[in-house]
Amino acid sequence: MAVGVFDLFSVGIGPSSSHTVGPMRAAAVFAGELKDAGVLGSVAALRVDLYGSLAATGRGHGTMTATLLGLEGYHPELILPDEVEERLAAIAETGKLNLAGGVLLDYAVEDMILHPLTVLPRHTNGMKFAVSDAEGNVLCEATFFSVGGGFIVREGEENAAQRELEETKA
Repeated sequence: MAVGVFDLFSVGIGPSSSHTVGPMRAAAVFAGELKDAGVLGSVAALRVDLYGSLAATGRGHGTMTATLLGLEGYHPELILPDEVEERLAAIAETGKLNLAGGVLLDYAVEDMILHPLTVLPRHTNGMKFAVSDAEGNVLCEATFFSVGGGFIVREGEENAAQRELEETKA
């Protein structure tokens, strides 16, 4: 995992890369995986859980809105300011989220489940995503951590990320 100057200075919506850029990236990764797996056509419901610091300060730091944009497939370094305002207004007005740009779901900021007093074992900035079909069967789920500077780590891959970092230092 080589880290360059553009990785250190994250480009994206703010005010905090840990609370906006990271969650937006995690949500965009999850949305992309749904698209790649070909399950979008079967998705009937979405669940987003925010834990610890993301849940406690998420409203003021833009965590929830950044997550919504990521779920629509937008990446923090590519979305334009006009697109941010346009998409957030459309979601607020219609109550519809365009998941991965492929399926409209009834979903808004208020649907996110906040756990401000629960910290996941690996990091205080945790988030879980899950989608299910019309029968309630979970199609795909993932847990991510926003570890600072806009960087994200998927649950279960923490040790691999640490090994990669150590290898780049050697």
